[in-house]
Amino acid sequence: MTREEALALLREWTLKEGLRKHALGVEAAMRHYARRLGQDEEVWGVTGLLHDFDYERYPDAENHPVRGAEELRRRGLDETMVRAILAHASYTGVPRDTLLAKALFAVDELVGMVTAAALVQPDRKLASVSTASVLKKMKDKAFARSVNRDEIRLGAAELGIPLEEHIAEVIAAMSSISDTLGL
Repeated sequence: MTREEALALLREWTLKEGLRKHALGVEAAMRHYARRLGQDEEVWGVTGLLHDFDYERYPDAENHPVRGAEELRRRGLDETMVRAILAHASYTGVPRDTLLAKALFAVDELVGMVTAAALVQPDRKLASVSTASVLKKMKDKAFARSVNRDEIRLGAAELGIPLEEHIAEVIAAMSSISDTLGL
């Protein structure tokens, strides 16, 4: 599936701008890591773009991302990409046994935390977000309650990258599309 096809699918299934921007942020982080780790940037980017495309239709753990995976298989998406999307939700029980799956899991929650950290800056810009500020926000349990801090830590560990470095990488990746994200 091309990026254009993935974007069309995302737009068809996801109407909320915030969720679309989350997908774009995850795509940017995945592309960033693909370049860093010598992987296929298109495969990694499309996987990031589509990881939550079904969430609006199926926001419950019983169906997301399983129903989306069914649709992606129907459309012929490579099984490695489908399994990475399934594995980004720990509750599916699908093992993160590829670098692609580990990276998607590692960036997903962190993109949400970085976005939240940017939105509370006086200028609401990613340029004002630092690794230290994200680490500080992670300690505040009342801040961005829906973001799973344990998964952020586990994702960095599974990817084999120190948490501080991982946060800096994701901030840099998201900053590369800050205008698109409105941050």
